This record gives sequence, C-alpha cells and structure tokens, in this order.
Amino acid sequence: MATYVNDLRLKEISTGDESGTWGTSTNTNLELISEALGYATQQVFGSDADATTTIADGASDPARAMYFKITSAGSLTATRTCTIAPNTISRVMFIENATTGSQSIAISQGSGANVTILSGKTAIIYLDGAGSTAAVFDAMAGVDSNLADDSVTTAKIANDAVTAAKLASDAVVTASIVDDNVTQAKIADDAVGADQLASDAVVTASIVDDAVTAAKIASEPISVGITSVVTATSLTATVNTHVYVSAATQTITLPASPTIGQRVLITVGNFADTVIGRNGSNIMSSGTDFTMDAAYLSIQFIYTDATQGWVMS
Repeated sequence: MATYVNDLRLKEISTGDESGTWGTSTNTNLELISEALGYATQQVFGSDADATTTIADGASDPARAMYFKITSAGSLTATRTCTIAPNTISRVMFIENATTGSQSIAISQGSGANVTILSGKTAIIYLDGAGSTAAVFDAMAGVDSNLADDSVTTAKIANDAVTAAKLASDAVVTASIVDDNVTQAKIADDAVGADQLASDAVVTASIVDDAVTAAKIASEPISVGITSVVTATSLTATVNTHVYVSAATQTITLPASPTIGQRVLITVGNFADTVIGRNGSNIMSSGTDFTMDAAYLSIQFIYTDATQGWVMS
C-alpha cells in the first residue's frame, strides 16, 4: 500500500505494488518535485477568518511550492493565521502576504511558535514538522543585515556614486561633516550662491586675511549701499557716494586720504563747468583738479594708488 509520509507528500510505492503503472506514478512524483521548486498562488483566506491549507497527497497543490503567495477573497480586518498541514512536514518556504486589507498574517503548523508576515512583505520561513507541537521559524532571524561600524569607507565609494538625487533633503548636516573636510577644491564653480547662505553665515571672522582680492570681486560689485546726494552747492564727497550736481559753477571735492578701491560717482546736469577737487590726491596721475566739461556727464572716480590716484571709469 502506497504512503505519503515524506516532506513533499509524494507517493511512496510499496514493494511489488503498481505493476505496469509504476512509471505513471514515478512521472507524477517527478512533476510534483518540480512543483515544489516553483512558485504558486493560493487564496488561503476564503473569508475574514483563520484558515488551514493542507498539502495534497500525491497530487498537485499550490502549498507545495517553495515560493507560496497567499491571497484572500476579501479584506482582512485583523491578523489572521494560516496553518500549513500536515504538521509533520519539514521544509523551507518563501511566503508572500498578498492578502487585501493591509493586515499581517501568522504562519502556523502546530502549537509551537508562529511567524508573522506584514502586509505586502515576504518572509523566508521553515517548518520543523514536529507534529502537534510543530513550530514555524524565521529563517533570516540569525542573519545580520546591518553593516559593521566603519565598514563603508571613502575608498569603497566610486567617484560620483553619491549624487544630490540620492540624498534626502536634510541628510547632510553640519554635525556630519569633519572639520576642514570641505575644501575649495571640492566645491564646484558657482555651487554656493547667495540663496544658499544663511543671512548671517558669512562674518568677518570667517574670512581669511587677504582672501578677498580684486580678482575675486565682480566688475561692479558695489551697487547696493551707494548713497545718492543731490546738491546745488559745492561740497566734499564721501566715499561710496553718488553726487548729482544740479547747479552750474560748483566744486565737488573728492574725499581726503582715500584707500584703494574707494569710489565716488559724480553726475552733472545741463552745464559743463563743474570742478572736481583732487583734495591732495592725483586724478589720472595728474596733480591738478579736473573739470567735467560736458553736460549730463557721469564719471566714476576709483582710487587706485598714490601714483595714479583717482582713475575715471
């Protein structure tokens, strides 16, 4: 008499049985072995309640598959238990919780331990086949999925492997950056714009001595902060001032003891006799005052050095 006591519930033919049909039974067993190595889906939960699926003896059954996808007829409202029978089979299975209702399912075999699988997740489990006390275990419970401390080093990361698109918007914070780790060579041209700096991020103490040179200043960097003055009388201009002269025959005296880079912008109205007093410094290397001899003329005076003095632009 044939038995089915193996872990795949294959037909085991007794000695002398099935004369003339032994080949048919053997072929069926081979097909079931193939089934056991494959993928199958079964609607285990026909209702919102616990359910049992029993692997058929010597016949095709989805629960025999190594990868077993469990579905439900409707939405589950709580964690439901799927018991895999018989409780004497011992095997490894990949089980996917594809039920509806966003509920976990518990995989059971006997009165022993169960394994809970979250909705939409897959677990690798094994059945111990211990009979009425059979238990189900998580086969991956002892696998360390974490990386050892300091196991990922700079040398192991390919150039350009970490891009902005792969970083969360707040993933890199100041506390995560080693002191002096961000150098000028690591910053792309134009990578840091005014909109990327906090309002008080750049202070005098943060600027290295002599770090700001003329070559690093845009051609017209000082536009914001220039004070405009309208005058119909003579006066001495202050640095970074725009003086608009609204009356003829006036003298605008440049600032005394200027330093390199200081500037004064002077604009005249409809007359050609405004005198620019040099105030002890040269104007275009000349030791004489300068007359703005055209109406509506606008000239910017920039102090360069003791030889050239104020140059015009």
